Amino acid sequence: MSTGVVVADWIRRLVDDERKRDAVRVREEEAAARKADLVRLNGRRLIEELRATVMRDVEAFRGEFAGDRTRDIVLEATEPEGGFVVRKPAAPAVCLTVAPHLDAAAMGCHYRFTLTNGLPPREDRVELVFAGDGGERLQMKHPGTGKAFATADALSEFLLMPVFTGRPR
Repeated sequence: MSTGVVVADWIRRLVDDERKRDAVRVREEEAAARKADLVRLNGRRLIEELRATVMRDVEAFRGEFAGDRTRDIVLEATEPEGGFVVRKPAAPAVCLTVAPHLDAAAMGCHYRFTLTNGLPPREDRVELVFAGDGGERLQMKHPGTGKAFATADALSEFLLMPVFTGRPR
């Protein structure tokens, strides 16, 4: 003979809530694992594509102002993960350092604007994160604004505009 335990309604509700929370957690963990796989498989390629696009855009900008030393732009590779520095040495001088962190699925962008009026340099930092597009494509996203950059062209424009103009965003 077995005896059944009567479960109170509040316990059933609590159990249902806990199971829903468990299901949400599992979905979040699966999404995080898919994103980590995307970054591992495509992150370096995306960074290399961005660096090539930035190089192309820098060359195109310099070509439009051939011989104008105030608009010279220099691009340097800096680190094995694909980081690079873009400098505009003439006033107003700007330096953009792009540092990918593939293990953190993020990319730090640090601007340093050297002003001509003797004030200390202005520094701006932008953190971009790798994000999936809901499918198998990887893109960059600005978490503060939610703006997603689906192509290296769009991201290059976002990053280089302050360098080319010498003005913060």
